[in-house]
Amino acid sequence: MTERATVDMWFDPLCPWAWITSRWLLEVEKVRPLDIRFNVMSLAVLNEGRDLPQQYRELLDKAWGPVRVCIAAAETAGPEILRDLYTALGTRAHLQKYEPDDEKLLREALTEVGLDPELAAAAHTDARDEALRASHNAGMKPVGTDVGTPVIHAPGPNPDEKVAFFGPVITPAPKGEAAGRLWDGVVLVAGTPGFYEIKRSREIGPIFD
Repeated sequence: MTERATVDMWFDPLCPWAWITSRWLLEVEKVRPLDIRFNVMSLAVLNEGRDLPQQYRELLDKAWGPVRVCIAAAETAGPEILRDLYTALGTRAHLQKYEPDDEKLLREALTEVGLDPELAAAAHTDARDEALRASHNAGMKPVGTDVGTPVIHAPGPNPDEKVAFFGPVITPAPKGEAAGRLWDGVVLVAGTPGFYEIKRSREIGPIFD
């Protein structure tokens, strides 16, 4: 690609793997002609009606608040606010180890990006859940519901075509040209007709360096 292209990522602030992938994409943006645009999906919506372990179900119950606040922020300040808001939320959730439903996390993150901290009240109402589900479905429909986050929509082989895929799941996030090379490979395989999956068992947890 010689002209700058837009790449969309769907995230849930709860997911540590999505956080690492997002940091990688921001590195890719520095070394490839891409502009990363962030969008909201919801692990709580994705897993509705599924038989889940009680511990994970309780975690998902806490996941509604941050995504609702993200939708409220996007409606208030425009979707471009999600880039900085996700960074503010993720830094607190994954690096500073705030609980996902911590009111302090939400209010601090909103304040950091210049929004009214009272928007944190959106965490406790379903008033914007229709918009949340619409954003979620826009990201997930092209890849199916048997994956989670991160989901990426990238330029395809043809100018009017997008390639949607889950992942990559990586740790830690590559930096510099290493990030760019990974991007090149991911787009190559994802854009290959009939390609669906490369996978191996994870042996280590998320590394946030």
